[in-house]
Amino acid sequence: MTTAAGDYLAQASLLRLLAVLALVVAPHLLRMPPWMSLAVIAVGVWRALGAFRQWPLPPRWLKVLMVLGAFLTIYVYYGRINGQHAGAALLVVMLTLKLTEMRSRRDVLIVVSLCYFTMVTHFLFSQELWTLPYLFGCAVAVTAMLIESNHVGGALAPRLTLRMGAVFVLQAMPVAAALFVLFPRVPGPLWGLPTDAGAARSGISDTMSPGDISRMVESDEIAFRVRFDGAAPAARTLYWRGPVLWYFDGRRWRAPFRGDDYFIVGNPNLKLNAYQPAQAELFGEPVRYEVTLEPHRQNWMFALDVPAAAALPENAALTGYYQLLSRELVKEQLRYTAVSHTQYRLEPEMAAQWQHSAVDLPDNRNPRAIAMAQQWRSEGLDDAQVVERTLRMFREQEFFYTLEPPELGPDTVDEFLFETRRGFCEHYASSFTVLMRAAGIPARVVVGYQGAELNAVGDYYVVRQSDAHAWSEVWLPGRGWLRVDPTAAVAPSRIETGISAALASEELPGFLRRDSSGFWYWRLRADVAWDWVNVMWDRWFIGFNPDSQFEFLSRFGLDDWSKMVMALTVAIVVLTSLVGLAVMRQMRSTVHSDQALKLWRRATRVLAGKGLPQAPYEGPRDYVERVIRDRPDLAPTLRRLLRAYLAARYLDQQPHEAELELAATLKALKA
Repeated sequence: MTTAAGDYLAQASLLRLLAVLALVVAPHLLRMPPWMSLAVIAVGVWRALGAFRQWPLPPRWLKVLMVLGAFLTIYVYYGRINGQHAGAALLVVMLTLKLTEMRSRRDVLIVVSLCYFTMVTHFLFSQELWTLPYLFGCAVAVTAMLIESNHVGGALAPRLTLRMGAVFVLQAMPVAAALFVLFPRVPGPLWGLPTDAGAARSGISDTMSPGDISRMVESDEIAFRVRFDGAAPAARTLYWRGPVLWYFDGRRWRAPFRGDDYFIVGNPNLKLNAYQPAQAELFGEPVRYEVTLEPHRQNWMFALDVPAAAALPENAALTGYYQLLSRELVKEQLRYTAVSHTQYRLEPEMAAQWQHSAVDLPDNRNPRAIAMAQQWRSEGLDDAQVVERTLRMFREQEFFYTLEPPELGPDTVDEFLFETRRGFCEHYASSFTVLMRAAGIPARVVVGYQGAELNAVGDYYVVRQSDAHAWSEVWLPGRGWLRVDPTAAVAPSRIETGISAALASEELPGFLRRDSSGFWYWRLRADVAWDWVNVMWDRWFIGFNPDSQFEFLSRFGLDDWSKMVMALTVAIVVLTSLVGLAVMRQMRSTVHSDQALKLWRRATRVLAGKGLPQAPYEGPRDYVERVIRDRPDLAPTLRRLLRAYLAARYLDQQPHEAELELAATLKALKA
């Protein structure tokens, strides 16, 4: 048996429910595949049209098929039905399909309740400041719909329900604030979150092939922020060390280990890396700084060359290549402090087997580059002279630094060095490292970021994905691993002042152009201010962890869990009591401020004194009409009395003036 759409909700209320549903799921629709989002929208449009045309709801067999089809489709597309993306998509699809069987108040309340739950899932994807006003508006709209769905007398005015919804949400905010500050926080992510929770971000990979890093320049996403303890080092020394790439197949470089392979499962204190952190002699003044790393779903953290092994961040490890790693995937914003030295001697002595591995090259690949390096070596050049000879080639011959290099074939280094000669940092780092290895000099590629941009509003530095960079390291006897950046030989301005100064303006994406006027200039200034606002939001709200909570509450003597729970209990009792007292005061003032009723009762007592009492079953109109039949001389006064009373008591139109009119009429009646 089918039921006409809209049997329970009035047509206007149903359309408002669909509008609220669209508001709540809109961000998820942008994250889902387009065809799935269109299917969700189509169901909502069908439900709206059904309300106008009185279409019947689908039969049971069709609804079962739609549910099974939704499960199967999501499983095939995502490879699972749980987790962050698949779970959110399943929730949105099932919430939408609930519209196909919504025929009672219970169904409507389920949809409204699921809207509340769907709002919370947005925090799995973003916790940026913009989500706060958006979710506040969603909470008001859903609460207004909850009020309307519990009203059985027809659709209410949207202005009324939205105002009541806003009042309810605002009344709940003090309690939410007390819970935020006082409820004991558990370190780490919330239990029950999906394993893939957290914002998906682009970032540095542990592999590199031609074009990988140049594509990252098109992204203005922030990789991390840095606040130095004291003056910042010179721009040319800001090399943020990431994955160290050791193995080369002729086109692609890759790291020795990947992700969690650095650690033994179940024992995070043991490392699988081939050897412990190498010996490092650190010179000069240390650089102390705080990094706020954006989530990138990898293990690596970033530190200036080279991080001090004696001052590692909590829950971090240092590999044999002096790469800083987190023991867990970075799925949420991570803040850590580090100490680095920009002057060092890294691994002055290296085992023979590692020296052999550091000169390994694939057979039958890039023969011209290998032959050229071997010729240099046959001329009697030592290691340092081969390094200088290669840099001089890049510096003096016609090599070009460009964001739009031509495509390369299987022998990437040969084609780059002898044919195209146009490339980005990964082209120069890869070809330089291959030449070093071909000459018998141990060498490797390091990827990370170079440079940083000062945010003058917040006095911190921002490193974006567009600052991604690749450079080389060579090992010289007695001197250890030395950083050599061949990009600096071709485009020194890239290292000294940033990528914007090293490339032609037409090659740069708009956010990197340093125009003194125009849209991108004003956008840059707005981005600087907005980023500072988000940093403050992250620091004081999103980053309110157990340590910061303990530090804050200790100032008020709440330095253990028992005191925190007691303070939380007292705060909630006080806040709810204040809300209750306010509601009681409002109800009391409403009853006792009914001046019109008081004046009406005085008038009935006056008429009763004249032998014309009001019967218990008589309303004001019937009573006045009966008195007028018995006393026609009182008709003008009594009709004025009735109009004034009804206007003041029921019509809510200028009640003060109506009460004055009622009082004047009563005075005339007594005369």
